[in-house]
Amino acid sequence: MAGNLLDNRGRGDVRWSWPPIHPEGRKFGIIAVVISLVFLIGLDWEIVGWPLLLLSLGVFAFFRDPERVVPQDDGLIVAPADGLVTQIAEVDPPTEMIVDDGSGHTGLEPGEVTRISIFMSVFDVHINRAPIAGTVLRAVYIPGSFVDAGLDKASEENERQHILIERTDGLKIGFTQIAGLLARRIVPFVKPGDMVGVGQRVGLIRFGSRVDVYLPAGTDSKVLLGQRIVAGETVLAKIGSQILIEGVSQ
Repeated sequence: MAGNLLDNRGRGDVRWSWPPIHPEGRKFGIIAVVISLVFLIGLDWEIVGWPLLLLSLGVFAFFRDPERVVPQDDGLIVAPADGLVTQIAEVDPPTEMIVDDGSGHTGLEPGEVTRISIFMSVFDVHINRAPIAGTVLRAVYIPGSFVDAGLDKASEENERQHILIERTDGLKIGFTQIAGLLARRIVPFVKPGDMVGVGQRVGLIRFGSRVDVYLPAGTDSKVLLGQRIVAGETVLAKIGSQILIEGVSQ
């Protein structure tokens, strides 16, 4: 299905298939399988081997990389991560996205904007995608601690990577990959100067994490607190749109 043009009037061809495993995760899955086989066959310790084999399947599942149907509309910002919307708040963007970094490219304007925080559990897909199409201006890695990614302070204390993308019309979107309690490595797929398409894979975070998205000034979230969203498919916001949307949990 990759590359197929699909629309809301039924154009295109869709078939179910098993999601592929991202190359970054194949080595972990193979190592887990080998260890489980050592216990099962080499040592004949079934009480250990079978649980490890099930764990191996879990490792492969964690690194699954399903295809996504990405909306093709320049006015939309799509979700960069799968997961649960745990915070929507008015905050100042990180300093690293604002200050002059000497590259000749300006960062985000100072001042409060809407930040959407997406928490990814170990059961979510952990491949992150570009929320808009454009050029990667910044990819700033910051080492840090590993407190619970669901806490607000995680955005300032944890290991994280800020990515800033600029469209051809000058609009900039920043988002931050944040490591969590179990995550110990952020793996980037892009670097400054790279051109990316909306929904393109830009990185992953291993074993539980969070992504913060900073919307442009004057743009409200179209997703609700507590909503589950899908990277590359769910529309986070429509640029320049400000409207209150209410929901009821049930």
